[in-house]
Amino acid sequence: MVKQLGKNGRLQTAYWSLVGMVSAALVSVQPVMADTIWERFSTIMRDVYGEIVAISTIVAVTVAAIALVVRMVSRNQRAVDEATSWLKRIVITWIVLNSLGFVVAYLQPLISGGNYTG
Repeated sequence: MVKQLGKNGRLQTAYWSLVGMVSAALVSVQPVMADTIWERFSTIMRDVYGEIVAISTIVAVTVAAIALVVRMVSRNQRAVDEATSWLKRIVITWIVLNSLGFVVAYLQPLISGGNYTG
């Protein structure tokens, strides 16, 4: 068995020794200025919500413009009524999406760490 290992055995021993030392160095390093997982999650969600609001605003303006054109140009009363109902849905959905950010921004200082401080 010893003869079979030969050079490869020394090479493997050196490799695994190096892997062990690097692993020990990586584990022992302490991050100094790292955010907690909740702070990082909050930052990511804020960015995602900002992108959703921006995209929803662009889509809402585009679809509302199309609904207004249909409402103004159409001679069919049913099409006018549908365009009006779509305009109402678009405005309500856009207000709800934008007010979610306001509610969260308002409630976040009141609730910190799971304890209500009001």
